[in-house]
Amino acid sequence: MVDPFGMKLGAKAARLLARLGRTEIRPGLTEQELTGVEARFGFSFADDHRAFLAVGLPTGGGWPDWRRGDAAQLRSWLDKPVEGVVFAVAEAGFWHPGWGTRPAGRTAAVAGAKAHLASVPQLVPVYSHRYLPAGRATSAHPVLSIRGADIIPYGYDLIDYVHQEFGGPQDSTDEERQVVAVTAAFWADYLSWSNQEGDSAAG
Repeated sequence: MVDPFGMKLGAKAARLLARLGRTEIRPGLTEQELTGVEARFGFSFADDHRAFLAVGLPTGGGWPDWRRGDAAQLRSWLDKPVEGVVFAVAEAGFWHPGWGTRPAGRTAAVAGAKAHLASVPQLVPVYSHRYLPAGRATSAHPVLSIRGADIIPYGYDLIDYVHQEFGGPQDSTDEERQVVAVTAAFWADYLSWSNQEGDSAAG
């Protein structure tokens, strides 16, 4: 079931991006194109992300070209968040508590992590290394910025993300925007671990 709030949020974020005039916007993806992307890559866009791309397809720079982009490049983009976790397992000692006991050897730990990571929620690129969780009938997840083992929220929803990344005045009177404190399963735990690692390094 489509989430009306999510559709509205995504469309509003797309219109905001267009008004800022910093990005070339091409005609939005049709329902057939969106469904084709989802079938090709094996995920479903969140409702706000889907509506965002349906209103207009941002192009150039760090925007994924879901219409004419190279399939291998798009697949690489989709794989990067998990690759960052694998790097964290190998180099920074990350191990999710839900995975049981960490294998003693690095090679075995990486292999075990990859097996577990095959079932974590898919993250879908929004722009550059900014991602939203996949999932039909979901919306208003925080946008996550992921580079290697570093992960931070970069906007509490898609509208706030556009403000954070591309500027424009914040609308403090907008009653339609909702603060969402949770994000996709697993990635919330990874974010918590990354924050703790940053605090430890700072200390």
